[in-house]
Amino acid sequence: MVDELLREHGTTYAEAAGIELADKPSPLFELLVLTMLSSTRISADIAVKAARELFRAGWRTPQKMLDSTWRQRVEALGRGSYRRYDESTATKLEELSRMVLDEYGGDLRRIRPQGENAADDLARVIASFPRIGPTGARIFCREVQDVWPEVWPYFDDRALKSAEKLGLPAEPRELADLAPEGRVAVLAAALARVKPKE
Repeated sequence: MVDELLREHGTTYAEAAGIELADKPSPLFELLVLTMLSSTRISADIAVKAARELFRAGWRTPQKMLDSTWRQRVEALGRGSYRRYDESTATKLEELSRMVLDEYGGDLRRIRPQGENAADDLARVIASFPRIGPTGARIFCREVQDVWPEVWPYFDDRALKSAEKLGLPAEPRELADLAPEGRVAVLAAALARVKPKE
């Protein structure tokens, strides 16, 4: 069942957006941008497409995002079919970038969580960024867990419900043990994507 899931849906949203996720400032910022784009009422595919357009323009760091104009960001979002929210999102991208620079010196590794409640602590911090909130925070935690093992194993409610409907364990550690090494985020993303039959 897990092999089939990974074969059919085995790509994280970060991978789909062209992000080579690593414990480095630029890819973590890219993930935060993707998370923000995914936090509105818009399809995941459109959020990924819009993120690819922003990154194709070279805006992979908070400073480079701030160096772009509002109009350039609107146009890039439009090319990514992110039209319903393009103007407000262009503004929010500036706010997000400024917050990353001002509060974290441009380096999101400063929010890397430690301790027993690492995932909850990280989700709280991520939810405080412009337009992200709890749903986006769960996306970030799910995607970053193979890079920040302190968050591992992270499956949001949607992924756990899918696992249960598919007859897989609904307990995060048991579910994580079914994933290939270093690919728990991929399994979590696959479970978030799949629509099991009732």
